[in-house]
Amino acid sequence: MFKDGLGIKKAYIACGYTDLRYGVDGLASLVQYQFNLNPFDEGTIFLFCGKKADRIKALLWEGDGFLLLYKRLANGRFRWPRSKEELRDITMEQYQWLMTGFSIDPSIRKSDARYIG
Repeated sequence: MFKDGLGIKKAYIACGYTDLRYGVDGLASLVQYQFNLNPFDEGTIFLFCGKKADRIKALLWEGDGFLLLYKRLANGRFRWPRSKEELRDITMEQYQWLMTGFSIDPSIRKSDARYIG
C-alpha cells in the first residue's frame, strides 16, 4: 500500500525538513495548523521527511483512526524537495516516482526528450 499508493486519493508532501520525532498528534497538528488542511480527510496521505533523507513518515486517516507509516531505506535516499517550508500536493504518478527513488521534479521527462541525430 505504501509503495504503490493503493487506496490513496490525494498525496501531499511537506517540503523541507520535518522533525520525525513527531507522532500522530504532532503531525496531524502540523497539517491542521501550519498548512491549514484537514488531517481527517479520508484517503489523503501526508508525507514528511527529516534531515536524513533515507527515512520518511506518512500520516493517513482511515475513517476510524490514523495510520502512521514509517519507511527507512536500506540503501539510498529519497529525492525530497528541500527548497521550501510548505506543503505541496503531488500526483499519484509523482508519488510512485518518489517511492521508487526518483525525483518528483525531473528536469527532462520522457515525453519532453527528443531524438537528435
